Amino acid sequence: MKRILMFLPVLVAVAFGIFLYAGLGEDPQELESALIGKPVPAFELSALRNPDRILTPEVFRGQVSLLNVWGTWCPACRDEHDDLMWLAEDKNIPIIGLNYKDNRDAALRWLKDLGDPYQLNLFDPQGTLGFDLGVYGAPETYIIDKQGIVRYRHVGVVNPEVWEEKLEPVFRQYQEE
Repeated sequence: MKRILMFLPVLVAVAFGIFLYAGLGEDPQELESALIGKPVPAFELSALRNPDRILTPEVFRGQVSLLNVWGTWCPACRDEHDDLMWLAEDKNIPIIGLNYKDNRDAALRWLKDLGDPYQLNLFDPQGTLGFDLGVYGAPETYIIDKQGIVRYRHVGVVNPEVWEEKLEPVFRQYQEE
């Protein structure tokens, strides 16, 4: 019995090594979402620019759009901002913002200073919609189809490479339906 106990640390180390090795091939940007194929969760949030205007999932009906989760506190959001401007202005891609766990005044200053790539912005200061979407942090970008169904989730910065390799093929697929 003592011999078996002597090898127990080795067995635990080998098992742990196998577990870690199995995760090496995983892309940390590809986090599964339980919402893929399901409607955007129900919400009633104010518009960032107009606190009296209440927005619902109806904002996603009728066009394929990107839902971009962002905040002024997020350095990576600043990194991707110029690329979102490029998508909105040069590629004519409809982007709806989800200003997540932020301050309204800071967010409005951000958009004034850096430009506004968003058709509209949902203001989610408590992070309720973010929680329902399963947001881990920002930035995150979702593709929402014409019926308001979540079709794809990208965690991390959107840049031209991510757009061309990951987002655009899915976006175009649902645009053609």
